[in-house]
Amino acid sequence: MRTILAVNEENQSLTFAGDIPQGWYAQLMKANFDRLIEGASVAGHLAMSQIHVPQNTLNLAISCVGRRLVLGERSEEEVEASLEALGKDAALIGFYSYGEISPSGLGGCDLHNQTMTLTSISET
Repeated sequence: MRTILAVNEENQSLTFAGDIPQGWYAQLMKANFDRLIEGASVAGHLAMSQIHVPQNTLNLAISCVGRRLVLGERSEEEVEASLEALGKDAALIGFYSYGEISPSGLGGCDLHNQTMTLTSISET
């Protein structure tokens, strides 16, 4: 996934955040705000299902700035959904990134946009 950074109507081009290999096609998508926010909640629940002592947990949320641009004023809801799922005793810190490096379907790793990752660290 790539975030659209600019539209140039004069030369009929789009500028994306990140490379798109020559000859590949782009498929434009429309965001569903409720599903994006629900995804943050699901990530929190999944993280907590793996933690044995939630009150000793530090959670790091990294959300792509592209999601922030898409969600606009509703971006706070993404954070709130994660925090609610993590529980009242969990600590949550985070920041916006310009994409994440993670495995791709092509083998190896690649740049991803429009993602939100949640990492939970705890000790028993």
